[in-house]
Amino acid sequence: MQSPRTGSVRRRTRLATTLLAMSALVVVTGCASNRANTGTHSPASGYTSPGSSQALAQVSKWSKAYERDRKDRSAILGYSSALSQNGQIPQAMAVLRSGVIAHPKDREISSAYGKVLAMNGRFDEALNVIRGAQRPDTPDWRLMSAEAAIYDQTGNHDKARSLYKQALIIAPNDPSLLNNLGLSYLLSNDLPDAEYTLRKAATLPGADSRVRQNLALVLGIQGKFDEAIQVAQSEIDPQQAQANIAYLRTMMQKRQQG
Repeated sequence: MQSPRTGSVRRRTRLATTLLAMSALVVVTGCASNRANTGTHSPASGYTSPGSSQALAQVSKWSKAYERDRKDRSAILGYSSALSQNGQIPQAMAVLRSGVIAHPKDREISSAYGKVLAMNGRFDEALNVIRGAQRPDTPDWRLMSAEAAIYDQTGNHDKARSLYKQALIIAPNDPSLLNNLGLSYLLSNDLPDAEYTLRKAATLPGADSRVRQNLALVLGIQGKFDEAIQVAQSEIDPQQAQANIAYLRTMMQKRQQG
């Protein structure tokens, strides 16, 4: 007879494997929620897959603005965002490091810098940057979201959710915050709450394709394949959407059989 402990371990193993399958799907569709942009200023608006003509055009556009004035905050944020979306994380980190030096009190730049540090696994350094920029008397919800995302990456989902919910008090119904909260629920296999939160985020003004693609993934993981395809088709080619969900369904079936 299977013990509760053994069943829990197997469920966690299945979740990890499913999330790996989901990550593979993200690579195919280009629907990942870009940590460098979620919850922060994103001049390079909308998701573009790394290496695409759109991503390269954004890099070219913002590199020119950055070369004209390397201390211009809009150019710093725009160029670093475009670099991150094109997968050029070390370069984005270098731009933001210079930006923090040029604008030591700019909390938005500090938030973006903390996120790219976290993307490189430098979690302690990222937390130091973000906490150093935060002010308890006038807390910035973007910094709270950035700190929460780091806790999610290190597995401390309860603390992450506490911060997301505090941030939502400051910025109610912000789609990027709800998107991050939904993904936090997903990471701990709380799929109904993940679905509910991402559905809410997807209906709000300002929600971009990343939110809807994340919703499609959560629906697919729960076996709601028809609805997942419907949501995904609103963002990508219908045939590609069907192929992606079919891939996820096959991966999940294999894991259930195993």
